[in-house]
Amino acid sequence: MNYEIKEDGKFRFIEEGQGEPLILLHGLFGALSNFKDLIEHFRHSYKVVVPLLPLLDLDLLHTSVGGLQKFVQRFIEHREYNHIHLMGNSLGGHVALVHVLKKPEKIKSLILTGSSGLFENGMGDTYPKRGDKEYIRNKTALTFYDPALATDELVDEVFEITNNRLKVIKIIALAKSAIRNNLGEELNQIKLPTCLIWGNNDTITPPFVGEEFHKLIPNSELHFIDKCGHAPMMEVPAAFNKILEDFLAKQKS
Repeated sequence: MNYEIKEDGKFRFIEEGQGEPLILLHGLFGALSNFKDLIEHFRHSYKVVVPLLPLLDLDLLHTSVGGLQKFVQRFIEHREYNHIHLMGNSLGGHVALVHVLKKPEKIKSLILTGSSGLFENGMGDTYPKRGDKEYIRNKTALTFYDPALATDELVDEVFEITNNRLKVIKIIALAKSAIRNNLGEELNQIKLPTCLIWGNNDTITPPFVGEEFHKLIPNSELHFIDKCGHAPMMEVPAAFNKILEDFLAKQKS
């Protein structure tokens, strides 16, 4: 199902359904398609919102986790969302964490899946190799337990980004910002109910990262999904949605 991309001021986003906002933040190579099963499932009971993060559109000075957090903050304030369930995958989880640490007032709960912020295996020191599509295919496949999920369409998207020199510079800037911005000493300040959903076969943010988040975030619960990599909401949507649905049911006031 294709969803309308709405525009409001400088913001472009999907907004489907009614109820408390469930805001979804995608990762570095993420796209709206990452969340299609999640949107379809939850739009019947929540206002599901997916902002298009300006990963490659910010000026170089603000191409950072902090720059993206400020964008999310402006988006939330502009749209006047309240009682938000904020979810992030990979870099999107990192942005969600920074936002909750800085501006927790409008956030009701936090959901992280394969989040950076403590440790992540990047695409590697040699990444990205421009013009080497097979290399890009292999790196994209590492996101998943089942490499077949690295479809031609997905590989083409990543390949197109990595063939643009300025985009590559910005990807590297964001990746380095994520590594520098380690939140280990701040996570105990997060008091919100937090749901951690991790793939047992995640090689980018391995299972021990989920365990560390669980240890450091006081009011958190941790769920592992077998035969699943770095993007559970794409790879095992039914299992992911069930965990998230049960968690959100506990937050009903």
